[in-house]
Amino acid sequence: MQRLLTVLSATLAFSGSVFSAEAKPKPNVLFIAIDDLRDWVSYLGHNAQSQTPNIDKLAARGVAFTRSYCAVPVCNPSRAALMSGMRPSTTGVYENDDDWRDAIAPELTLNMHMRANGYTALGSGKIYHEAYTRHQDWDDYLENEGGLPKVPKGQSDGVGGIKFAPLDCKDEDLNDYKIVDYAIDQLGKTHDKPVFLACGIHKPHMPWNVPQKYYDMHPLDQIELPPHLKPGEDLADIPPAGVRMAHPKTDHYPMVESGRWKEAVQGYLAAISYTDMLIGRLMEAYDKSPMRDNTIICFWCDHGWHLGEKEHWRKFALWEEATRAPLLWVVPGLTKPNTVCNRTVDFMSIYPTLCDLCGIDAPKHLEGKSIRSLLENPDAAWETPALTTYTYNSHAVRSEGWRYIRYMNGDEELYDETADPNEWKNLAADPAQAERKAAMAKFMPTVNKDDMNGNPGSGKDKGMSKKARKKKLRQEAK
Repeated sequence: MQRLLTVLSATLAFSGSVFSAEAKPKPNVLFIAIDDLRDWVSYLGHNAQSQTPNIDKLAARGVAFTRSYCAVPVCNPSRAALMSGMRPSTTGVYENDDDWRDAIAPELTLNMHMRANGYTALGSGKIYHEAYTRHQDWDDYLENEGGLPKVPKGQSDGVGGIKFAPLDCKDEDLNDYKIVDYAIDQLGKTHDKPVFLACGIHKPHMPWNVPQKYYDMHPLDQIELPPHLKPGEDLADIPPAGVRMAHPKTDHYPMVESGRWKEAVQGYLAAISYTDMLIGRLMEAYDKSPMRDNTIICFWCDHGWHLGEKEHWRKFALWEEATRAPLLWVVPGLTKPNTVCNRTVDFMSIYPTLCDLCGIDAPKHLEGKSIRSLLENPDAAWETPALTTYTYNSHAVRSEGWRYIRYMNGDEELYDETADPNEWKNLAADPAQAERKAAMAKFMPTVNKDDMNGNPGSGKDKGMSKKARKKKLRQEAK
């Protein structure tokens, strides 16, 4: 009898622990993605003209990373890498015209993995690149975002391909407002399963067309240009492969000649301010939400943006401006308010970190590491630098103090980020830096897949039709 009682007691104790564990629900996830937002947010202090009080308040809720970098400085491959957990060197998705769906099986993606582990996956706006959607991989997705208003008749819309102009419209007339409305509605509901709620805001992606009042927040006579050198000086020590990425004749020279450089900067700042307003709306809803006390917030941006630095505009480059972007985490019970982490991380950490925080197994195909230790202690040891790739076998490794770039043809750049934060002096040719370059190069991929058109890689897939090559990629991804 005594033995039976002992067994029963042990069984009840074990059952109680199981029930207790099951009684604690998995955390919800509010997954906020911003398009083309570089480090011009107030909490980073990189541009005093930026006005982002709501993003700053969000940063103050948890851990704000000061050295966070994209996997690819291009919308489509950046998002494909982050959401699949696989770098472009593995998938062959390097550019905006590479259909990531042909290289990445559905079950490998973050939203599908969350669904497979008991989550309801809901989304709106730009999470993946919108040219290639797979909305059937979500439980629900906002299909009708509304229309973006046209530029007012008779008003200039920028210089060449750099589009900017104030609009005579209301905040709610832009589709980003409706994208946030969807997330707000979902935050206010009661869900029967834990929720992975993704909200992808387009601005400050071009065109920088937002209501006039956001332009008024940044008076043109007070606009300062980003740090830059005299024409030709910034590219003087850049190797040919880097100059080709800058392509100054395409955007920069026409902008300078137009005399409207400051207007363009004003437009970008205005678009950021509009986005900040949307974050304020979203966080107000979050604070009123029944999910608030058990919801992780992950705020990320797909890459940075140049506004004339290195005589370059847009992303599509491996320098600091194109690769650095904000990253914020708020994790109930783990992160502490007003915490800043200066460790160098890249966005390949997001997928494994969410698995870690949500108590679900991380898939074996992931190529990033969980940063949970940094969320607990921002000064924890961290020896892994950030890795960014743009085009086949062209990579940048960013440590806390240095950036090393090596292009496909062997061209190199090396910058001392402490002494030279604007990356004006390329030290790659200095023999004294050979050991440093070799150490940083060890973090670059040793295998680089051909792009999805079969070039300009190793040539092993040459001769295949595009259809056959994509079929091969799909098979390899499974």
